[in-house]
Amino acid sequence: MIRSAIQISPKLSQRTIRVFTQGSYRNRVNVRKDSDVDIGVLCFDTFFPEYPDENVKLARKSFDVSAVYTYAQFKNELEEALVAKFGRSAVTRGSKSFDVSETSYRVEADVAAFFEHRRYTTVNDYLSGVEMIPDDLRPPMVRNWPEQHYSNGVTKNSVTSRRFKRVVRILKTLSNEMSANGISSAGRTPSFLVECLVWNAPNANFLNDSYWAMTRSVLAWLFNNTRTDESCKDWGEVSNLKYLFNASQPWTRAEAHRFISDAWDYVGFD
Repeated sequence: MIRSAIQISPKLSQRTIRVFTQGSYRNRVNVRKDSDVDIGVLCFDTFFPEYPDENVKLARKSFDVSAVYTYAQFKNELEEALVAKFGRSAVTRGSKSFDVSETSYRVEADVAAFFEHRRYTTVNDYLSGVEMIPDDLRPPMVRNWPEQHYSNGVTKNSVTSRRFKRVVRILKTLSNEMSANGISSAGRTPSFLVECLVWNAPNANFLNDSYWAMTRSVLAWLFNNTRTDESCKDWGEVSNLKYLFNASQPWTRAEAHRFISDAWDYVGFD
């Protein structure tokens, strides 16, 4: 239905756009509380560049020019298209995404507008991700790597005999229960962070015979290796293209450690 909204839009139908699912549903780590579906709308007509060093930036100077089509214009046009398709009352604009409300014939969806993000490795080669500018500029931009995230998650799930994503779902369900029972660290821990923490655990921790032992092994390793900044400073998101703990992230290493410790105690592991 969102693809249809873009196809019938007089403005967006003239653009090069890809609509894709992202987040927990696409990555097969959704749990019962994940009621909405995350949809990305990626426009390739303009891109945001990132350069590894000044030499590449200078070499790209003759190729990269200021955009005529801006991100703000694209997001406004996406809003127009969604409202035309679903009705004004069904579409709520947030700083980062649009909420399209649920009805008897569709599920609730969060729809995010993206331009391509290009991280240049050389003058002509780059890694392709997505980038948005939140309306409130907090943070000033959001960069994600959904394709690399999906691919790395599939690979780890395969080498752990499909146990990686099962442990993610176990800990996400546990986090939801902890939050419902007033444990504040769980309420402050995004499900995305839970998935990334589990992804950093070594594959050997997923080779236990039972899910109880497997979850205990993963939590124990995470607890021991989030005690200090130094022990996890090189951890990445599942995409392995962003550090998990740095100043740009909305969480801290100490907060993650608190959640892991609380989860251990809540289950009653010894």
